[in-house]
Amino acid sequence: MWDFIQSQLLGMKWLNDLIGLLLSQLGLDTKSQLGGSIHFFIYDTIKILVLLSVLIFIISYIQSYFPPERSKKILGRFKGIWANIISALLGTITPFCSCSSIPIFMGFTSAGLPVGVTFSFLISSPMVDLGSLVLLMSIFDWKIAIVYVVVGLVLAVFGGMLIEKLGMEQYVESFIKDAPNVTIDDESVSRKERIAFAKEQVVTTFKKVFPYVLVGVGIGAVIHNVLPESFIQNVLGENNPFSVILATIVGIPMYADIFGTIPIAEALYAKGVGLGTVLSFMMAVTALSLPSLIMLRRAVKPKLLFTFIAIVGVGIMIIGYGFNAFQYLF
Repeated sequence: MWDFIQSQLLGMKWLNDLIGLLLSQLGLDTKSQLGGSIHFFIYDTIKILVLLSVLIFIISYIQSYFPPERSKKILGRFKGIWANIISALLGTITPFCSCSSIPIFMGFTSAGLPVGVTFSFLISSPMVDLGSLVLLMSIFDWKIAIVYVVVGLVLAVFGGMLIEKLGMEQYVESFIKDAPNVTIDDESVSRKERIAFAKEQVVTTFKKVFPYVLVGVGIGAVIHNVLPESFIQNVLGENNPFSVILATIVGIPMYADIFGTIPIAEALYAKGVGLGTVLSFMMAVTALSLPSLIMLRRAVKPKLLFTFIAIVGVGIMIIGYGFNAFQYLF
């Protein structure tokens, strides 16, 4: 039953077979580089966008019960590591890209929440969400999907705690700390209004991520069907001891959410790139994208910004090398 759910419902293998049949009927050889690339591009684009729309609706409906004001109240009830854990978990039901998460991070910080707690949210929000879990399960094994979510949450929790221990509170810009707070009561929101909100989020997020999905699938198609496996192995394979570092550094300048990153990761994994290297690339793209770092600089001073980059970057590399070693040994 689970194999059917993963392959036919989440993975949409029936769609892959249907597109392959249609392309063959049109006289295109799907075993060739061109035909295989077109097949990969059409199939992955349709699959990701269909799953994306369904997942955004479900997650946005859940998110309607956790607006920023309510989330602030929830976080304010916890102390120590539990506050970091709850903050990281709240990040799983928030917007999908790092740039969208920064305004909420700023709101949490202006509300007086500890800086370490707010950074646990900021790390978790773009990197780990309920949508990424389902979509990863549709492409990779369910174990890989769960591993990605778990290590992402661990990085968010301990990254936030370390920032707190280093006393980084003083490096938040004063206009953030002094911003007024407004309490909003959302108890009167009806189910109809929540559904309308979820529909609106589907349209808004779809428009925002659609270009990145196309770019991600396009790059994935080239990697999957054009680039020789020997080239990928030499650059990012287990024989290159710097593969994790390279994947992390390459991922930072890119700007994409988890949905635009997964097709590239899928193609790299299919070419034999280590699981840890693939995870490092995905995490760097989503958590440390250059546009989000530029936005974050407006809210925090350089010392805190570089501390954040160092902690998350080193954490990503440790995770990458750890999983590559585990995969190699077992």
